[in-house]
Amino acid sequence: MPASSTKRLVLEIFYFLFGTALAGFGIALFVTPAKIVGGGASGIGTIFYHLFGFDTGLVMIIVNIPIFFTGILVFGKTYALKSFLGAIGLSVWVSIFGQLTSYQGILPYVDRVDTLLSAIFGGVIVGAGIGIVMKSGANTGGTDILAQIISHFTPIPLGNALFLADAIVIGIGAVAFGIERALFAIITLYLSGQMVNYVVMNMGTKYAKTAYIVSEHYQKIGERIITELRHGGTLIRGTGIYTSKERTMLMAVVHNQEITQLTNIVHEEDPKAFMIVHETYQALGEGFSPMTSITSGSESRRTPKRGKAD
Repeated sequence: MPASSTKRLVLEIFYFLFGTALAGFGIALFVTPAKIVGGGASGIGTIFYHLFGFDTGLVMIIVNIPIFFTGILVFGKTYALKSFLGAIGLSVWVSIFGQLTSYQGILPYVDRVDTLLSAIFGGVIVGAGIGIVMKSGANTGGTDILAQIISHFTPIPLGNALFLADAIVIGIGAVAFGIERALFAIITLYLSGQMVNYVVMNMGTKYAKTAYIVSEHYQKIGERIITELRHGGTLIRGTGIYTSKERTMLMAVVHNQEITQLTNIVHEEDPKAFMIVHETYQALGEGFSPMTSITSGSESRRTPKRGKAD
C-alpha cells in the first residue's frame, strides 16, 4: 500500500475513533443525565435508561441492528456496514463513559440552568463528534439510515423523513419526561445539526458541494461515483490554455457528508488529478430538493433515491 494511502487510512481511523468517542462523551455526560431525548437511537436509549434502567449504549446497539439489516437490503453491504460500524463505535463509547460516570454527568441538575447547559453543550459536542465521523467516510447510523429508507420507499423527501423520524422520538420523550424536556431536546437537535454542518463543510452551512475533477481517469472515477455514491455527473470538454491539449472535466454534485468519500475516490484513481470543490447553496433535482419546491413552495413531490447531475 502506498505511503499516501496508508496515511489517509490512519487518518480516517483516527477520525472514526475520535469522532465516535467525542459524540459518546456528549451523550453519556450531557444528554442522557439531563433526560434530553434529542432524536435518533440515543434518544431511545435515554428513554429506556431513565424508565427501565437499561444501559443507553446497549439500547442504541439493539435499535440499530434491525435498521442495519434493512439498510443492507436497500443500500447494499458497503454502505450499511459503514453505518453499522459507526453505530457500534458510538454505542460502545456511550456505554464506556456512562458506566464510568454512572450516567450522572458533570452537572448537579438542581435547576433548569443545568438542563439548558446540557442541551447546549451536549448538542455541540455530539454534533462535532458526528461531523468528525462523517469526515472518515462513515456515519453513526440510527435515524439517518431510517430516514433514507423512508425516503426510498415513499414520496417523502430525505430532509422531511429525517425530521419525521427525530420528531417521533422527541414526541415519545415529551410523553415520558414532559414538554419542557422536549423543548430542550429541540435545542440539542438544532445545535447538533449546525455543528455537523460546521465540521463536515469546513465552517460552512450550505446544502451540497460541487466538485470539478480534471483527470485522465475520469471514466473510472465516474463509474465509482455511480456505484459507490449513487450519483451521476456531467462530462465537460475543454482545452488547457497552458498545454493547448483537449481535456475532459467531470462535474459532480454530492451531499456534504459525501465529499470526503468523493475525494478519496479521486485520490485512489488518480493521485495527480486536479479537483476544485465549492459550496452549493441550493441543489434541485434528483436526490436533492425537487424542482417543484421552488414553484410551489413545498417538497411534497417524490424525490428519487439518489442524485444525478446529468
